[in-house]
Amino acid sequence: MKIGFIGLGIMGKPMSKNLLKAGHEVLCFDLNKAAVDEVVAAGAKAAGSVGEVAGECSFIITMLPNSPQVAAVAFDKGGIADSAKPGTLVVDMSSIAPLAARDIHNRLKEKGIRMLDAPVSGGEPKAIDGSLSVMIGGAQADFDEALPVLKAMAGSVVRVGEIGAGNIAKLANQIIVAVNIAGLAEAMTLSAKAGVDPELVFEAIRGGLAGSTVMNAKAPMMLDRNIKPGFKINLHIKDLGNIMDTGHGVGVPLPLSAAVLEMMHALRVENMGDADHSALVRYYEKLANCEVKRQ
Repeated sequence: MKIGFIGLGIMGKPMSKNLLKAGHEVLCFDLNKAAVDEVVAAGAKAAGSVGEVAGECSFIITMLPNSPQVAAVAFDKGGIADSAKPGTLVVDMSSIAPLAARDIHNRLKEKGIRMLDAPVSGGEPKAIDGSLSVMIGGAQADFDEALPVLKAMAGSVVRVGEIGAGNIAKLANQIIVAVNIAGLAEAMTLSAKAGVDPELVFEAIRGGLAGSTVMNAKAPMMLDRNIKPGFKINLHIKDLGNIMDTGHGVGVPLPLSAAVLEMMHALRVENMGDADHSALVRYYEKLANCEVKRQ
């Protein structure tokens, strides 16, 4: 299948490469020429504009930072709404506000263009190995059509409900990830400050009830003092902002999400917005005046 892919960031690059490995033809576009060149080197073709992608492909994936960028790609002059043929299926794999997803869907529908909201979880490592979790909102028939393509990039693909439901599921995911990382950072800092090797604490507890995919992924990064981003603090701030807006909109208090959001804002003030979200441990280290590291 010929697939248009718009957005070649940390996640989009490996995702598009996995489509190529699965035998799909990929026509890609991004404002970052280096990212485009890298995907072209893997076998894709480069487009000169969003409009070129939309004009040539009846199946388009977007993987962009937030709601405004998705709306711009969809509705700016020469964008998807102007250039795509009726019946085109847009699979937005960005993590955006659920209400924004519904609005973009409704506006595209007026042009005869279909849409799924399909945010992902797993970060760069799972984008690379093709084992992402994809949470989808949209019509069942559109989901069924997209499923074979999405399986080239994911280990789990679940339709949660109608349009917007995918991003509700992603927000729920991001609450759990953020609070898990903060709890892990707090526990590792307590261990280090108390004079107990945090690596041994991690090994002791990882097989019990506290164990999790988050712990297994992020504890080694904390211990190695590795803050190279698999998922940036700035992006998690964006997600937590969408979480708070959605929670307030439907009448759900979110005190733990609010607390972690403020921790991440504090790290951004310290110029760590582009660090991995496991850098939450640095927030605790500053409070406790200690370092979490391998001994």
